[in-house]
Amino acid sequence: MPLIRPFPGLRPAPHLAVDVAAPPYDVLSSAEARARAKDHPWSFLHVSKAEIDLPEDTDPFDPAVYHKAAKNLERMIDQDVLIQDGQPCLYVYRMTMGDHRQTGLVAVASVDAYNAGRIRRHEFTRPDKEDDRVRQIDATGAQTGPVLLAYRASADVDAMLAAQTANEADADVMLDGVRHQVWTIRDTDIITRLTQAFEAMDALYIADGHHRSAAAAHVAAARRQENPGHTGGEAYNYFLAVMFPHDQMQIIDYNRVICDLNGLDEDAFLQRVREAFAVEASDVAVKPGGAGEFGMYLPGRWFHLKIDPGLIPSDDPVKSLDVSLLADHLIEPILGIDDPRRDSRIDFVGGIRGLEALKQRVDSGEMAVAFSLFPTSMDALMAVADSGEVMPPKSTWFEPKL
Repeated sequence: MPLIRPFPGLRPAPHLAVDVAAPPYDVLSSAEARARAKDHPWSFLHVSKAEIDLPEDTDPFDPAVYHKAAKNLERMIDQDVLIQDGQPCLYVYRMTMGDHRQTGLVAVASVDAYNAGRIRRHEFTRPDKEDDRVRQIDATGAQTGPVLLAYRASADVDAMLAAQTANEADADVMLDGVRHQVWTIRDTDIITRLTQAFEAMDALYIADGHHRSAAAAHVAAARRQENPGHTGGEAYNYFLAVMFPHDQMQIIDYNRVICDLNGLDEDAFLQRVREAFAVEASDVAVKPGGAGEFGMYLPGRWFHLKIDPGLIPSDDPVKSLDVSLLADHLIEPILGIDDPRRDSRIDFVGGIRGLEALKQRVDSGEMAVAFSLFPTSMDALMAVADSGEVMPPKSTWFEPKL
């Protein structure tokens, strides 16, 4: 079974692309999605966040939500808001945010490759979130959200994709300051060359969408059991993916805030921190300039932290991550948080919100201390995935969003 293959995509009618385009389902609350979709009947939020079309107290996981998503998708198809391509295609997808631009490929990726570890993951998944995506796929009969994948940069692939962008885009939309463009590849020779180029790659890497890919694997397993004539070529054997070269992807910092100092006063806390870190007061907000460096904010005061180099393991791709170093030498032993997935005392703030967001959370009294981190690198992510290990939660924040 090929690693990727073309598919007949369901896409917005060209003149309606701006009306359909929407943020990912998991970056908006139900209230935010309801507000954004108001007076926008063709927003894809009516499919991805269908609770917005039900009473405000509706549980987002109520069966009625998935039923409504299916009905809304059906309505968009019936009204020719969404139109399916008549042949299997590949698609070039470009995102431009300020000076940053990344150009990748949309295809469907093999569930078998995912199960075999050729499409590699770096995060644990939660059963409840997997179940949510399974129910969405089953109800709609569609992959309504793509998985963000990375591949080790290939000059040949870059050149083939760049050549396709010489023509006018089939869709060109500005959304939240990001320009999204899509070109359709129908030429069977180019499709063959691209699929063969990906087939020659050792692996693809899940950057974002671990629950979507896991859900696709669950759906495929169930439908294989239900289908006595299963051949491996059915659509359920693949999931929707957008793949970018690793050197074009942008990871920004994913910062931490904690609501108390675990019973310590500030002086005692700083004394404990100095056991593993060099600590310097700073007159300005601290945005770390490299690995092993951290910013720390206490009410009214910024500090620059640098971990003792002797504490950085050279042979462990997980323990050497900055998120691990901060957790292992400060957040867990000093602040007493050993399970950041479940401990309500810690929260996570995407760097897209800036350092001021950390300062505000502490100065408001909601939080006691904040930490700014240097972004995890794509090389580090791939090293963890190649080792078969997983990263700590909230290790990466990718921008721009699909």
